Amino acid sequence: MELDALELLKLRDVPKAWVDAVWEAEFCDAEKLDSVIEEKITEGGIHVFKTVQTQLLPFSNDITENTQNVWVLMKENEISVKALVAVISHFIFEGKSKTSNVEERLHALQAASLYLLLLRIPGSVANQVFHQILFESSLGLIQKCWPKDCSGKKRKKDPPSNSQGKSKGRKRAKSQTKNQNEMDDEDEENDDDMDMETSFSARELLQIRNEIESLVKTLLHLLKNGSLQCRPECVTECVQILTELTHFEAAVEEISFSDSVGINRMKTLPELAYHGLWILCSSRAAGDTCLRSVFGRLLYVILMMSKDDMRSKPTLLLQSQVVLAARDQALRFVSHVVDELKDAAMPVLYILAQHICDKMVEKVDYRTKGAQAVGQLVAKMPPAKRANFIQWLYSYSLKPQIPYRLFALDVVMVLLEEVDDEEVSEQEEAPQEEGRSEFLTRRFLVQTLVFGRSCDVSPTVRAHALHCLSRCLDMQSQNTTRYVQELFQATGVETRSLLEMEGSEGTVNTHYGVSTFRTIQNTNVNTAIGDSSTPIARDTLDLLKQRVSDAKTNVRKAALEAITGLLKHSVIACNKEHLALLSERCRDSSIMVKKKAMQSLTDLLIACPERKLVLVAWLRGVVVSVMDMETSVQDKALELLDLIILQHIKEPRHFADTAQRLAWDLLSLMCDECADLGCYFRKAFRIWSRQNKFSSGFVNTLIKHTKTEHASVAWMLLSKVSGGASGLHLETILNKWDDMLASKEVRGDTTCHILTVIGHIAEHINDVTRERIVEEVNALLGSCVMPTDVIHAGVEALSRLGRAEHKEVPAFQAFMNKHCGELVAICQKYLSSVVLKVKAAENIDTDNVVRHLYTLGMASLHCPERVGERNFALVLSFLTSAVELQPDGATELPGSQPLSQFKLTPMPSVVRAHAVITLGQLCLQHEQLAHRCLPAFARELEVGQHMTVRSNVVVVLCDLCVRYTNMATLYVPNISACLADPVSEVREKTLIMLTNLLQEEFLKWKDSLFFRYASVLADPVHEIVSLCEYCLVDRLLKKNPQMFYQHFVECIVHFNSYDKHSKYNKFPQTEREKALFSLKGQLKQGKRFRIYKFLLKHFTDEQRFNTTNRISKEILAGFVDQTLPLDEDGAALLSDSFDVLSLKELKLSASTAAEGADEPQDEQAMMVKTMQKKLISHAQKKNFMENVIPIVLGLKNLLEEKRSPVLGNLMRYLRVITEDYRAELKELFAADAQLAEELEFGLKQYQKQQEDDELELQLQRLNFSRNTPQPANRKSPRGPRASAPSGEGFTPGLTPASVPSSIKPIAPPRRFEGRETSDAQLSANTSVSTVEHRDVGRAISTPQVGLHELTFGGCVSAIRYRKAPARHQEEESDVFHVTLGEETPKQWNIQSPLRKTPIR
Repeated sequence: MELDALELLKLRDVPKAWVDAVWEAEFCDAEKLDSVIEEKITEGGIHVFKTVQTQLLPFSNDITENTQNVWVLMKENEISVKALVAVISHFIFEGKSKTSNVEERLHALQAASLYLLLLRIPGSVANQVFHQILFESSLGLIQKCWPKDCSGKKRKKDPPSNSQGKSKGRKRAKSQTKNQNEMDDEDEENDDDMDMETSFSARELLQIRNEIESLVKTLLHLLKNGSLQCRPECVTECVQILTELTHFEAAVEEISFSDSVGINRMKTLPELAYHGLWILCSSRAAGDTCLRSVFGRLLYVILMMSKDDMRSKPTLLLQSQVVLAARDQALRFVSHVVDELKDAAMPVLYILAQHICDKMVEKVDYRTKGAQAVGQLVAKMPPAKRANFIQWLYSYSLKPQIPYRLFALDVVMVLLEEVDDEEVSEQEEAPQEEGRSEFLTRRFLVQTLVFGRSCDVSPTVRAHALHCLSRCLDMQSQNTTRYVQELFQATGVETRSLLEMEGSEGTVNTHYGVSTFRTIQNTNVNTAIGDSSTPIARDTLDLLKQRVSDAKTNVRKAALEAITGLLKHSVIACNKEHLALLSERCRDSSIMVKKKAMQSLTDLLIACPERKLVLVAWLRGVVVSVMDMETSVQDKALELLDLIILQHIKEPRHFADTAQRLAWDLLSLMCDECADLGCYFRKAFRIWSRQNKFSSGFVNTLIKHTKTEHASVAWMLLSKVSGGASGLHLETILNKWDDMLASKEVRGDTTCHILTVIGHIAEHINDVTRERIVEEVNALLGSCVMPTDVIHAGVEALSRLGRAEHKEVPAFQAFMNKHCGELVAICQKYLSSVVLKVKAAENIDTDNVVRHLYTLGMASLHCPERVGERNFALVLSFLTSAVELQPDGATELPGSQPLSQFKLTPMPSVVRAHAVITLGQLCLQHEQLAHRCLPAFARELEVGQHMTVRSNVVVVLCDLCVRYTNMATLYVPNISACLADPVSEVREKTLIMLTNLLQEEFLKWKDSLFFRYASVLADPVHEIVSLCEYCLVDRLLKKNPQMFYQHFVECIVHFNSYDKHSKYNKFPQTEREKALFSLKGQLKQGKRFRIYKFLLKHFTDEQRFNTTNRISKEILAGFVDQTLPLDEDGAALLSDSFDVLSLKELKLSASTAAEGADEPQDEQAMMVKTMQKKLISHAQKKNFMENVIPIVLGLKNLLEEKRSPVLGNLMRYLRVITEDYRAELKELFAADAQLAEELEFGLKQYQKQQEDDELELQLQRLNFSRNTPQPANRKSPRGPRASAPSGEGFTPGLTPASVPSSIKPIAPPRRFEGRETSDAQLSANTSVSTVEHRDVGRAISTPQVGLHELTFGGCVSAIRYRKAPARHQEEESDVFHVTLGEETPKQWNIQSPLRKTPIR
């Protein structure tokens, strides 16, 4: 056979010297081929190399008929093999340039294909045709010749903001020794090259693509030949190229990975690429090396990433259709390889699943796809291998990286979709270690891996775990719901997940940038990830309740979702307590949580429409949100109300679907059990009316419903929507009015609604009918037989009827004077008869008097001209029995003549309470009367005996503050004094009324108002405290962000009742007010610090920083300068000041990582955060050195000189400073080197003692969990805290982990839990207990040594020896019993504070 085609390459014209130079340079940086020779070669057309390849193809191994040796023929024809390879290399390298035209690229691809064909021909090794650089360059043409703009990669100069982001450029990373200018020049050159890249037409691109296909087919024939399997570097290069081709283009149809389809019949590049990868995987010449390499490269295809080489970081690809299809194909290919190779592929499959987890990023879309991939791979594993992987996944879920813990939860959710408990029985056939079968059960996945992460330190992980828990409930498997239900049993369940985490939790070393595809081992076990050491028998429902009030928004949202799922599936009881968790979150501080709570309630309502408690909870959660401050929350509430109620009010018919019945049931509750929500409901309808939401058809539909069983509800809706509608069926409404007057049994609320509708349609009624209705309404009101709410609706209807008849103001006022004047006269006549009767109070008709008083007050608002002095005296007579009105010339009642100064009237308290309201209504229209009554109202608050009277006086005074602001604000101290009223209802009413006035700016934070308002934070009623917190933070602080900061320092002075400061606590107060609001003394220290902590919690870092300076300069410096005396009151003020400075709430949040905060995952964010911490720490240290430390050291010397007990508080504060600035102690305390050394020594001893206590506690827990059975009815294992009383005693039994034993001279920090404790009560408890239990060997004291794990608060320790019977254990609910090991108690060494000799 002749080789005439080789003549086209002009090999004889190629100079031998050039060929030798190319080979000596190993094809790198060699001179180019002579342009003349190159032109001669290219004259043969673009297919010159393909012609040569066609002629040499029969000499390959595929053609068995040809027995000639091509190398011999070439030698006979004097054709140099080296010259042939050199010419091929020239064209290959010419086509690699970005500026190459289409012909150069086609020549290069054909030359590369020809070179690979030469490698296939037998004898190529002997003729030294193979060269590594030329082989890699030939394969590299596949990427170089195809324009980058046509690829599906994500082309951005900036890397993505995630932990797996790509570096900013390979050249910059390699040339680190170059200066910045050189690197910038290189970047500019790269950009220029990209801009200069040649653009191609569609036809030219198709030509290039076809040549790439031809080159890949030649490569596959070469791989099939098996000559490259012994070259690992070639295999790696082939795997990289073939992997890139898997997503080069979209496959036309599903790829078949079998060998039935020949290479030449394959049409798409992905199909060819997978065939080549299968050839490499099925080769057994190199063991599993090829399989590891193939799976290692497919890893990034599955992860939808691009990775150029092993040293560079992978970059994320856009999730385009091509990329997603390539990922699916890669997973199918891996499954095919595992099915074919079976056990041989299992180790590598296990590694692939591990590395998918290890390389996962935080983005949700990629995590979801990655978890699905892991689930498919794990499904291919046998039970034993699958159990091993789940065990590894459990350790992986405890890694310190947040994305890893999130991804572990995603994988678990995918496994739960596939794993079935019946598979456990199959494990018996496979040999595995004892106890591994548990890893394959849903119970382990749900209770350990999912619920266990709900205690994670990261709020993101906690939220995701709770979200996954709710998803578990929605699964079809009943076992999953049953395993979740095991966690929320009624008794304290022993949570298996939390117990197991205590034994095998840990952080795992992550090998970043793993260069080899190998198994990831778990090492360095640690307990730093979350609440893994939580004791057994923890109440999981209580844990979920804590998550509902978590500090992080996303955790609260996820907890609401979880609780909704538990309620829907009846895992927990659907009672008021659990539903309140959802409805209360509708008033959360976060907008997203509010919306989530409303949506959760709606989902639960749709799932359980027959449960009345759910309906009530939905109304109390959603309806109230209509008046939220945020517009988006209002819109969400209105949207849900419209969706659930309005859209299902349709024409009455015999059959109503579930949605219609639900709507009417909700409306019925609004008229009955939830009638107190009427103001919120009215607000919703006012908004809808402005939006013209109610058509005449909708209103007429409601009118038709007035004849059905929903009549009362329909009238309620009509009273809200009939105002702006026209074209109504008035005949039905008027007939109902006539029927109501004729009937004697009419519901009061229905009558109110009918009167409201009559007022709305007044303009559409003719004059005759209107006059008749006016007379009927006036007669109804004059009879005073209707309830007060009907009287109110009747007067308003009368006003609307008059306005419809008389458009002019004088005529309208004359109308009201006539009709309302008649009502005033009727009421005056009746009330006079009651007052003038002898012993009237004994035979009084209370209800009738109340109705007449109410009618008088309502009517007087509309006809002030008809109200005279006689009416005032008449109302006053119901409050006192000897009231003498002031003469006309008097301006006010003397302070000695309050309403209660005279002999009290024997009138019932309900009458007096309504008389106060009526008198207030009269004052609203008569300023002179208000001026005379204000002192009497104020005095009534002080000496009044009836709660209802005081409550109504507060309402009246606050209304007068709006009407007569300058006059009534003088009595704000009297109003605010009711915040300490002995009745909680009065305190709550006062808090609400003051909040309204402060919101509308009728009041200012003057004098003692803020401190009295803040004192409500220590109220004994939790509901009032919650209301106060809501009002302060969500209502008032938003209007004045500096409010807490401006008053904080004075709070310390005021709450200690310190009046010797030159600036603070100087406003006027009576002795009674001082006694009411005094928080002075050790017994009320808990209340004071509850207020301090709450205020500091809402400080900004700037305010915290400045507050430290203000306390130092305005309080501490005063004692150093001796402008403030260091007496008993001064010592108490100093003690509180130092304890406040020691609070963690006063530390800057930016300088210390907040508990549960997520650490930034990308390096740039971490650098910024680290730099921020350093700057803040430096500024704070400088401030301490210049402003705080000198004052503290001066005060320390003074306290030592005075031998003051406050020195202990000062030393505790210094210890807090030393913990933060341990490395700078000598610098901070340069003025007192000895103190610095003492503090450093004390800190070392403290840390050592803390470590010993923690170790001892862990040993005790371990022994306790192993040896001591848990009682079935025990709900908390926390020692003293388990039996702590829920009253007002000080929080008992802090664990040694939180409060370790102290060291001398530094005492342990005090803890203020917001509850007061009485030393007298403590002493009393001690003495009584000692007397009662003297016969059982009980000693009440604290040993000098030996019991380091206990701290004693409000409860008393009962220390017994073993012979003592435990007969009084139930009575002593607040006593913690410890049994000593000795037969007799040790002698106590109690040091008397008054003498040095010990008491034995």
